[in-house]
Amino acid sequence: MRSPLSLIPHPDSFTSRLRGAEIASRVGLWLGVCFFVAFVTGLISHAAQDQPGWLTFPTRPVSLYRITQGVHVISGTAAVPLLLVKLWSVLPKLFDRFDFHNIRRLALQLAERLSIALLVSAAIFQLVTGLANSAQWYPWAFSFRSTHYAVAWIAIGALILHIAVKLPVIRQALGGPLDDDVARTGEQGLSRRGFLRTTWVATGVAVLTTAGATVPWLRDISIFGVRSGDGPAGIPINVSAAAARVVPAATDPAYRLEIVNGDKQVMLTRADLGAMEQTKAVLPIACVEGWSASGEWAGVLVRDLLALVEAAEDADVEITSLQKRGTFRQTTMPAHFAQDSLTLLALELNGEGLSIDHGHPCRIIAPNRPGVLQTKWVARIQVLA
Repeated sequence: MRSPLSLIPHPDSFTSRLRGAEIASRVGLWLGVCFFVAFVTGLISHAAQDQPGWLTFPTRPVSLYRITQGVHVISGTAAVPLLLVKLWSVLPKLFDRFDFHNIRRLALQLAERLSIALLVSAAIFQLVTGLANSAQWYPWAFSFRSTHYAVAWIAIGALILHIAVKLPVIRQALGGPLDDDVARTGEQGLSRRGFLRTTWVATGVAVLTTAGATVPWLRDISIFGVRSGDGPAGIPINVSAAAARVVPAATDPAYRLEIVNGDKQVMLTRADLGAMEQTKAVLPIACVEGWSASGEWAGVLVRDLLALVEAAEDADVEITSLQKRGTFRQTTMPAHFAQDSLTLLALELNGEGLSIDHGHPCRIIAPNRPGVLQTKWVARIQVLA
């Protein structure tokens, strides 16, 4: 009777010339670059949504968040084929036998195997949940944003540890020639150089077919790009008015915008807002899923509205939506955003009255703010003490 251990492949049974340190190190280099770029841009996104007290997130350039979040999703997308190739190239290592006769070596083998398991599982989790978030598909009960952020630290820590442990092997593999063994031996099949070229092409195709959500001139070829310019007035939407259950309140003739500062209160109708001085601004709207688009917005400066209730220039404000449920139905706008010369309570988009799915009767649009903080269907603006 065959032993169960005999069913486990031996590393020597993997005979493909394409596996090994030569391929793994080169693909791993670019995979590491993608992960570090995604990590840094992810930190920027997190800071933009949950601004820490020690940080003043800038209002300029107006497209900063659009660029960083687009790069975040693009680098994560590029990492998918790179990770698959990397895992395939090092698969034989998974079946290395443990040395049970040497306790010290066994401990090192176990530590290395556990660290790699942590790195691989964290990397797969980040990429899978990130792609699902881009498609707005959430087949889980946990909070995507907080969990994705926490696991990002685990992934980057495990990656740094892995690089430190494997640095001698990586340096040797990268420093030596990439032996074109097929040309040298006359064997048939794909060479290592050819395999790497195929990997780079596959990665490029993955990027080109998704990057159009951020890069407008790629939208015609980005067949997998989500929300690539479709929507009222040419701007995509994430949540419709019907889905948010705000249609009756947003279309009610009795609608009033409430502006509050302590005991000072002003109530304005949609007509009142339209009669105030209007400002136009070309601003992008960019969402955490990676899509973005620019439009010409017109409306009332938020600082003009705050002046009606004598708000201090250094006061933060709380924006409340007509939407009764949702994580971002209430958002806090720091003072420097509220007082910015481009921050509007928008009434129009691209020369047309604001559609109900874009936030009619009025919505917030501010420079360099994540889309989830550009509150739609605004009901109340309150000055915070």
